[in-house]
Amino acid sequence: MSNTQAELLRALNEAHGQALFRYVARLTGDYSFAQDVVQEAMLRAWKRPEILEQGDESARAWLFTVARNLVIDDRRSARYGHEIVTDDIPERRSDDATDALLDSWLLSDALAMLSVEHRTAVVSAYYLGHSIAEIARREDIPEGTVKSRLHYALRALKLALQERGVTQ
Repeated sequence: MSNTQAELLRALNEAHGQALFRYVARLTGDYSFAQDVVQEAMLRAWKRPEILEQGDESARAWLFTVARNLVIDDRRSARYGHEIVTDDIPERRSDDATDALLDSWLLSDALAMLSVEHRTAVVSAYYLGHSIAEIARREDIPEGTVKSRLHYALRALKLALQERGVTQ
């Protein structure tokens, strides 16, 4: 780059750099990106000496067009589509009992739809952790009956949960 080109680029930057920055900042709302765009537009002007030698208004129009195209290209890029810029840190997920509470309400409601025998079998086996033999002994019924009650109770429970939109 000759001294003349360097002087022309410096004059171009002094004449139009601030206005170009304000234009890009207004387009994007991102000041650091606006600085990058202005720098890239000036770099492209430096690479094309014929731009530096044009009249002041032609060079200004060329710079603004280049800057606008750089912004459009950036907004169309995959990087922009996936990047989220924010000054606020998102809230951290906190474990609360809301989901568990809703699940227990739905399950309690579905269990209430079962017969007393089926509900007793399910609660004894799955919530209290009793074995088939223990349930049979406590209820004074054969083990096969306990197995049968569990089988039909689970089918009825599944149907009750499907009616509530919990399962498919």
